[in-house]
Parts: sequence; structure tokens; C-alpha cells
Amino acid sequence: MGFDQYHEPPDELPATTRTFARLCASLTEEAEAIGWYEQRIAIERDPEALAIMRDAQGEEFKHFSMDLEALLRRTPPWRKIAEGVLFQPGDIVGRGEEAEAETLEGYGPVHPAPLVLWARPKTGRLGSAV
Repeated sequence: MGFDQYHEPPDELPATTRTFARLCASLTEEAEAIGWYEQRIAIERDPEALAIMRDAQGEEFKHFSMDLEALLRRTPPWRKIAEGVLFQPGDIVGRGEEAEAETLEGYGPVHPAPLVLWARPKTGRLGSAV
């Protein structure tokens, strides 16, 4: 059975790339679930059901954040660009353009190494670096 997250033959991809693809798929699924709960919450009038949905959406926020952090730890250029955009005041698009230019400066159309998975985290678990 094939999976949509692969655009190249899975058996030709290294394990780290397959893991990366799974994390990207999980991130997408969590974002979709957040959106679904947002719609449900917007129209729900039963207080108990509303409380349950808000709690469930909070879980999706957590899962999305964990997936994103795992991806950022595995992809230093993505992390650097994200740091230039996230939690920063001012124009979001302008900050993004600036962060991208600073991060990828000097890279022409052919990169010396793939942007994805430049460095493996030196950790035994997601929350702690060695």
C-alpha cells in the first residue's frame, strides 16, 4: 500500500527522509484537526460539549507544536527561518523574506548539501539535547 507523503519511491529514500515525511504528514493532520475543532467550537452551544472540544483542540495544539519542533530540530535552515518569523513583531511576510534571505544567502540553484536533515539531533529523546 502506498502513502501520499512520498513523491519518490519509498524504498529508495533513507530512513531519516521517511521519518521526516511522516512528521510532515503528522503536522498536516494536526493542523487539519485544529481547523475542524475551530469550526465545531464556533457553532457548538452545549457547554459540556464545548468544553470537551476545547480540551481536544488543546491536545491538537500540543501535537502540532511537538511535530513542528521535531522537524525544526532536524532541519537547521528551517529552524533559522522560523526563528526570524515566529514570535517576532512587525510584518510577517517581510520578516519571512528577510529570514529566508539571511539563512539561504550564498546558496545558488545547486546547494552543496540537501536543505533537509543537515544535522541529526544528538538526543535520546525529543525534549533533551546532549
